[in-house]
This record gives sequence, structure tokens and C-alpha cells, in this order.
Amino acid sequence: IGGVLAVENAVIHYGVGMDIGCRMSLSIMDTPISYLDGAKDKYKKALADHTKFGMYETHKSHVEHEIFDRDTFDLIPILRRLKGKAIKQMGSSGGGNHFVEFGEVEITEEDEQINLPKGKYLGILSHSGSRGLGAEIAQYYSRVATEQCPLPKEAQNFAWLDLNTHLGLEYWTAMNLAGDYASACHDDIHRRLVKAVGGRVKTRIENHHNFAWKEIHNGKEVIVHRKGATPANENELGMMPGSMTAKGFIVRGKGNPDSLNSASHGAGRAFSRGECRSRFTQNDLKNELKLKNVTLMGGNAEEAPMAYKNINEVMNAQSELVDILGTFQPRIVRMDR
Repeated sequence: IGGVLAVENAVIHYGVGMDIGCRMSLSIMDTPISYLDGAKDKYKKALADHTKFGMYETHKSHVEHEIFDRDTFDLIPILRRLKGKAIKQMGSSGGGNHFVEFGEVEITEEDEQINLPKGKYLGILSHSGSRGLGAEIAQYYSRVATEQCPLPKEAQNFAWLDLNTHLGLEYWTAMNLAGDYASACHDDIHRRLVKAVGGRVKTRIENHHNFAWKEIHNGKEVIVHRKGATPANENELGMMPGSMTAKGFIVRGKGNPDSLNSASHGAGRAFSRGECRSRFTQNDLKNELKLKNVTLMGGNAEEAPMAYKNINEVMNAQSELVDILGTFQPRIVRMDR
């Protein structure tokens, strides 16, 4: 369900992962929830026309975003080389378990940060990361770290970069840019969909994983890596997905020091993608979708709901880490083909 690692004054690329800054983003709308059934074709068309997935799909038009004005792109050679790709892939999502979906939000506990009364709302939920920009940053500094920090073969993944060195600071700068870029991609995805379907965003909840943070624990500054795990600092909001048919949960962190103020990213896989290909058929997937009244656009048996752990059991197991404020039930899901 995720890994959490704290070290002093160093960053470990493997503890961050390949998809730097991968994140969840939930927009809660003022649109009546009944529209999801009554205008279902409009919402399907919006996902078909305004979301892009995988390595090759990109939007035809792009809006200016402040992130591309940052001088960070000019300070580091690899970022300068990747800027064009980042512009091209803005507002797109990755393959695999990444998705954009319309669904039903239910607020079950009022919170001043969410600032909404208890009830049901239409929501947009997206899961994706920093695209080719983050992947190439990760690949490049993975090689650099391995060269700079030779370790036995079985431990090579834990090669680190010292943050007192030029290369360590380079990676830290590039990682933070990739995280901001991932957030900008979600902004663009939600902007396009809201424009297509109408309505107004009442509140937005975001959290990310596959990242490293400077934090104080036990009175000491450390670098906390969360790969497939999310920050759960006291009163910090987050969104934990289940599967394409299972509810996800809106949560508020408790700041439990035993977990380094961390919690799970979501349900986590019960079966690997390879196992799913041999265990589940497209028919199995269709039957499960029909049973749960979920419409899927794209996707395959590798991401079948049966591939994931029971999200309710996962949430029960981390009751000391987060409080539950509400849920998100997927209704129309778009994934890579």
C-alpha cells in the first residue's frame, strides 16, 4: 500500500519513484447529483473529448501556465531539454492505474476546510503524475545516483544523493518542479471538464505521493520519502481511492508520529498486473461494472476491481492515521485503452 522512509540530508530516487509527484485531485461541484444519470451522455462525451491518456494522446490546444515561465527549466540541462515535452503533455494522464472520473461525493462529516454541509455532490476525481517530465528526471538521476553511490547489487535501488552536493540539489529542484507540474496537469484536466459540463467548483481536495519532503520528526529535520503513501499530517486533507467500482475516501490526517505522519495512497493491489491477466477476463470486468452501475471508458482486466484489496478493510486498518470525512463513488470512469 506504500512505503515511507526518513533519512538525514539525502534523497533516494527509489524512495520517490518513477512517477514523481503522482497525485489525487477531487473537485466537488455545485451540480445536482441527479445530472450524472439524467445527462450521462454529456458527461461521457466530456471525458472522451477532454481527457488524454498514455504516451501518445495529447491535447490539440494548450493554455499558458505560469509553471512554464519558471527559470528552473533553464537552470538544469535535463529540464531545458524536457520543457517541450512537458508543454505538449500538459493536461494529460498516464496509463496503467491512472484515471479521470465523474462520481458521487458524499460528505459525512463537516470540516471547516471543506466548508460544505453534509450531503451528496457531483465530483470529478483524477489520478495521475508528472508524465514524461517526471519519468525522465527519475531515469536520469537514478543513473547518476548509482554512479555516485556504488552499493552492492542487491542494494543498488537505495543509492542516494547527498543534499549538500550539486547533484543532490539538482535532483531536489527537478523533483519539486515535477511535483508542481503534476499539480498543474490536474488543474488543466479539471478546468477543461468543468468548462465542458458546466457548473462551479465549490471546493478542491488534493494530495500527492511519490515524493520527498523536508520535515521535522523527533526534533530533527529529515527527508521523508513517501512512495505510494500520502502525507497525513494533523488536519491535512486527502483523497484515497478504492477501485473503478469501489468507493474512495475523503480523509483528514491525525499526524500520527508512529507512521511519520503518513497513510496509504489507496486500496493497494491484491494481485499484480501479470496475475490479473491470467485470473480475470474482460467478461469478469463487464459483469462487475454492471453490478456496481459503473460505466468504463478504456481500461482493461489489469485494473479490474478484483485486482485491488478491500478498501474498507484498508481504511479500518489505518483508523489511527486518518479520520474519514466522506466518500467518492465512481460512476463514469475513463482510463487508458
